[in-house]
Amino acid sequence: MKQQLATMLQLQGEMNTKVHSQWQEQEFEWYRAIWVECAELLDHYGWKWWKKQTPDVDQIALELVDIWHFGLSLLLLKGDSVEEITAKVTEEFAKAKPSDDFATDLEEFTEQTLATKDFDIAGFARLMQGIKMDFETLYIGYVGKNVLNFFRQDHGYQDGSYQKQWGGVEDNEHLVEIVGQLDTASATFKDDLYSRMEETYKRLCS
Repeated sequence: MKQQLATMLQLQGEMNTKVHSQWQEQEFEWYRAIWVECAELLDHYGWKWWKKQTPDVDQIALELVDIWHFGLSLLLLKGDSVEEITAKVTEEFAKAKPSDDFATDLEEFTEQTLATKDFDIAGFARLMQGIKMDFETLYIGYVGKNVLNFFRQDHGYQDGSYQKQWGGVEDNEHLVEIVGQLDTASATFKDDLYSRMEETYKRLCS
């Protein structure tokens, strides 16, 4: 877990720097991005009492991965070392106890986010536990989405030249397929993933 956290913190810092070289000084509203994602997450869980709804656990997990990106950014802004952040995350994850009501846990997490404009690590861990999502799943999902974000930036996402559909299939779907073919425990996982995405993009979009 410590090594995975160190890797994710490094990747998040690199991604933020790619978007804006002075991202630490920009006062971006990371907390706002979190609560907006929470609203989207609740839609995937279901809250409409007037119709039948079944929680979409896969989509909920993807939304949690997105929230994790913004949470890591807030942790990095504090100026703590990787070791200090890792110790804090490990401690908060260990004491997190979910209730039997995922929607209430989500609302409490959102309330904390709005009240503190910070990242509620224990609250996030409760949400993961609420859908039985382990840290390994979070890590694989995070690295995959982070590499995809880098890939998009490198291939014209900001100027509009990037093609999100590769051979008629959205890049997120290609990502899932490629990740399933790789050794996620490998030290070169993120580099292998990027290379395979590059090969697929050139083959289908050139």
